[in-house]
Amino acid sequence: MKLKVILTLAIATIFASGCSTILTDDTHKMNVSTSNGKKIDVEVDGNIQTVPGIVSVKKENKDKILITKDAACTSNTALNKEVETTFFVNLLSGGVFGSSTDYGTDKMWKYQDSVTISCN
Repeated sequence: MKLKVILTLAIATIFASGCSTILTDDTHKMNVSTSNGKKIDVEVDGNIQTVPGIVSVKKENKDKILITKDAACTSNTALNKEVETTFFVNLLSGGVFGSSTDYGTDKMWKYQDSVTISCN
């Protein structure tokens, strides 16, 4: 009887937790390049990073913009939020509890895996 109660509680805990919350990071890493291969600095989330390279973006329930001040490049490049695939797995297996946890922590979101900034 005790074992059955413990197993039931363990299974309930697993289903109540958010799959994306457990399996993904707070940031999304994307490959950012420039159309001419030139190195430039970009700003996103108040952080300046050099590209071409990997840029970390904080996961949030909003679209973002990569900003550059280089005159030869587009000043704003859109980063559109997308839903993590782990969220859908959790929605099917964990139901409302797990999916609402993912939504509440913003870990259900991601951005493009790669972005190219247009430069002359």
